[in-house]
Amino acid sequence: MMTTPRRPPPAYTAPKDSSVHGHTQVYRNISGTASEPSKRVLEKSFTIRPCSAQAWVVPAGHVCRLTTPNGPQVGDLNIWNAKNPRERLWAARTRQIHASHVTVGDRLWSNLPYLRPLATITGDSLAGGQLHEVLDVDGKQKEGKGFGITQFGGRVHDLLGTRCDPYVNLLMGGESFDFHCHSNLTRAVMPWGLTELDVHDVLNVFQVTGLDDEAKYFMETSPAKPGEYFEFFAEVDVLCALSACPGGDLSNWGWESKDETMGATTRPLGVEVYKITDGKALEGWKEPQSPKYTGMHGISMPPRENDGSGFVGL
Repeated sequence: MMTTPRRPPPAYTAPKDSSVHGHTQVYRNISGTASEPSKRVLEKSFTIRPCSAQAWVVPAGHVCRLTTPNGPQVGDLNIWNAKNPRERLWAARTRQIHASHVTVGDRLWSNLPYLRPLATITGDSLAGGQLHEVLDVDGKQKEGKGFGITQFGGRVHDLLGTRCDPYVNLLMGGESFDFHCHSNLTRAVMPWGLTELDVHDVLNVFQVTGLDDEAKYFMETSPAKPGEYFEFFAEVDVLCALSACPGGDLSNWGWESKDETMGATTRPLGVEVYKITDGKALEGWKEPQSPKYTGMHGISMPPRENDGSGFVGL
């Protein structure tokens, strides 16, 4: 008798009550401050013009909202620990722990040896709204909410791909161009003492991507309308940098970066940083710690030798 092969389960799973998830009541409270102006105050806001980038700090316990003020525009986001930039967003582990495309309740994890959430996503208009609105009592995504999946399998807020850069542009036959996201991010972080080597794999906000039948990466037009938002809560002091991609809304993507049709699709991105003024909203929250791995990866110190004189050599 033929049996249907069992679908392989997700490789990385954790209990519902695990700190891996950002579904607990404290995050619902934090998310809920978005709809109650008395519980949060705007501390900083600015606009990133097309084909440029900007870096800024979000203090721990604050909320950052990214917006599309004039309509669809893809943004390439980098995140570092503001006090230790060696700790930064680890896109690969984040997509393994959560998914290739992230939304409310997912967390943005840092690289080894730190491995802790730098931020937790608490709001996403393309997922249907704020965390407390989008999730049901069991912490599961409600049916019928959000952007969903395109006919080609595309999803929004991408961790599959990475930033565009001038090196691959030349490799693919394009022209030399200084305003790809990699270059934009490099310029943005230089005032903070960082360099091109610190720019890392990004979270592509408002970007729809997927894998085709041959497992090749594809991009679709951004669905963002004017006023869409993507919001996250800073778990530690984070340095963020966001590039308004020269690909615009990706409806006319091409390797000829100076092509007028692609340039016509570029729009600004907005950034807002809020301080939570409702003390009760943060009750139960504390800065996440790294896993308590105390091993030496199997490495041991070599034994010291005594030459008989009483001196122990190094």
